[in-house]
Amino acid sequence: MATVELYTTPICGFCHAAKRLLTSKGVSFSEVDVMADPSRRAEMTQRANGGRTVPQIFINGQHIGGSDDLHALDRAGKLDALLSA
Repeated sequence: MATVELYTTPICGFCHAAKRLLTSKGVSFSEVDVMADPSRRAEMTQRANGGRTVPQIFINGQHIGGSDDLHALDRAGKLDALLSA
């Protein structure tokens, strides 16, 4: 199973939507709450090529983007292949 990492905040509806999708697929993920640990926001921005909004999602170290990007991959039938790699 793939390694999935999310940078989130607890008040972000898009973060919750991304986590719901991953959970519905039985995917475990690690989560970095950049509100609780603001020092990690710079790390997130660097890894996400300047992306400053949450969530920022990585699968096997590859930057996927945000919740809309994750859902678009799923609609296109490409998410499952990424998650099974």
